[in-house]
Amino acid sequence: MPTLTLKFKDNVISEYPVNKGETLTVGRLADNQVVVENLAVSGHHAKVDSVGNGFLLTDLQSKNGTFVNQNMVTSHWLKHGDVITIGKHHLVFTSEGEAAQGKGPGDMDKTMVMDTQLHREMLAKTTPKADTGTLPSPEGGGPKEKTARLTFLAGGEGEVEIRKGLTTIGKKPTSDIKVKGFLVGKLAATVSKRPNGYYLGYVGGFSKPKVNGEAVVQTVKLKDMDLIEIGSIKLQFTEPKAG
Repeated sequence: MPTLTLKFKDNVISEYPVNKGETLTVGRLADNQVVVENLAVSGHHAKVDSVGNGFLLTDLQSKNGTFVNQNMVTSHWLKHGDVITIGKHHLVFTSEGEAAQGKGPGDMDKTMVMDTQLHREMLAKTTPKADTGTLPSPEGGGPKEKTARLTFLAGGEGEVEIRKGLTTIGKKPTSDIKVKGFLVGKLAATVSKRPNGYYLGYVGGFSKPKVNGEAVVQTVKLKDMDLIEIGSIKLQFTEPKAG
């Protein structure tokens, strides 16, 4: 079974099976499946989604970034032996893991900006990948790429174009779509743009998002005219129109 092994330096802290059809979130807060006790790690730092026969790592707009084999990534299809660096910790992705002693979560608050020689070196050497979800805006004004949209039916007005590779939804002030609700997570869900379509993923909070009335417990592919409910808002998803 595929496994993520959490390490600090050469010490194994714990290991986590990556099951088909599930999502693992990684971060400092206790509501993550993989809790990393370090102030350089964001509350909700990254996630791993089971998609088809593969596993997709996605950075959740973390403060210090997510690295795979010392290259910064926004998303990355995991391969056997990949080393994910989050803060000062490593997660090794393997198909067969070794048993390890678990460690309990902490309750730390604010994310500390990481400033170490290794982190600076990784930032300097990495070549950030272009965000294929962002629309170009050439001065000459050529034809624009068609984008998917989320239209407010309740809890807001207007519509949101899904221009980025990852659109965040939650109570955090930095969320692309802000939601109210006592049980809604600070980062409740994400909409990710992938080569084969758009996917809504549940991240955190007691209140899970719903698509067409069905609770989302992992990640679902969105279809044209799907209805999305999260906390106080209701959205309708529309796919890009050809032509």
